[in-house]
Amino acid sequence: MTMAPGQPDEAHAQVDVETSATDGAVAIKGRTPWQIVRSRIRRDKVTMVALGICIVFALIGILSPVLDSLGLIDPYKGDIKLVQGVGSLPTGAMGGISATHWFGVEPGTGRDLFSRIMAGITTSLIVAVLATVFSILVGTILGLISGFAGGWLDWLISRTMDLVLSFPQTLMLLSLSTVMLGAMTDVLGFPRGAPATIAYLVLVLGFFGWPFFARIIRGQVLSLREREFVEAARSLGAKRGRLYFKELLPHLWAPILVYATLILPQNIAAEASLGFLGVGIQAPTPSLGSILNDSVVYANPDPAYFIFPGLMLSILVLSFNLLGDGLRDALDPKTGRS
Repeated sequence: MTMAPGQPDEAHAQVDVETSATDGAVAIKGRTPWQIVRSRIRRDKVTMVALGICIVFALIGILSPVLDSLGLIDPYKGDIKLVQGVGSLPTGAMGGISATHWFGVEPGTGRDLFSRIMAGITTSLIVAVLATVFSILVGTILGLISGFAGGWLDWLISRTMDLVLSFPQTLMLLSLSTVMLGAMTDVLGFPRGAPATIAYLVLVLGFFGWPFFARIIRGQVLSLREREFVEAARSLGAKRGRLYFKELLPHLWAPILVYATLILPQNIAAEASLGFLGVGIQAPTPSLGSILNDSVVYANPDPAYFIFPGLMLSILVLSFNLLGDGLRDALDPKTGRS
């Protein structure tokens, strides 16, 4: 996983052999590490399918606010004419599925479930992506400093990682929600409701996620700091900033990319779990967690209301996990695949 772009690797000194049709001469064409990785990914059908699904979900997350502003979807508008009877269940089969409501309607309000799931994917991806970026930035910087500096600074950062990892993330999210949300709205001025909750989830998920990145980066830096290119930069008088971000960081993109694709689905699932537990984003703001939380009550009389958001969440998390596994295998210089 330490393979870097533009750096030769003896285990991967693979070549393409071309034979001339005229004189029978053999031409040898080398391949860069990135070309090898791209070839491996293309040959892995599971990873390619997962990549395609992840791209589709990313497009949904980006386009759903645009579709909402254009009036093509509306996750907030309800129609009580579409629900009736005890519990205000949707009329028609499978939760009121029709040509205008592809996933049916929401019990009690008659809101279009397809629109709410699309908007919910956007909200969940915003939380997960921002939390992952937070973890990457903090973890990469502290991991670089810890691995390169050594001494008391390495000891202090390492013990801080151990301290953060000693707290159970879910328990801390549950216990700190009331205090943190109050502080964010009263002291920092965040609007109450969904904006404050989104900021809280990003902050806490990112805070408890950075030690994993920092440990991986620290381990990579410990093996890189004695390499010749680092010693050469030192001998030329390069300062710490250049050593960190010009010499070491370009060699760390592979583990950062792989771990980002693995921690992103964890953050998506964490947001959904907190919404299910009632401390995440709450209705009427749609998120996959809040929709699942509301759908539990109707699991028996209206199973479609529970199945569709649960299925979308499962596919989303599974796709990112499979993509992360495929990238890890493709970027691993010890793998035997070409």
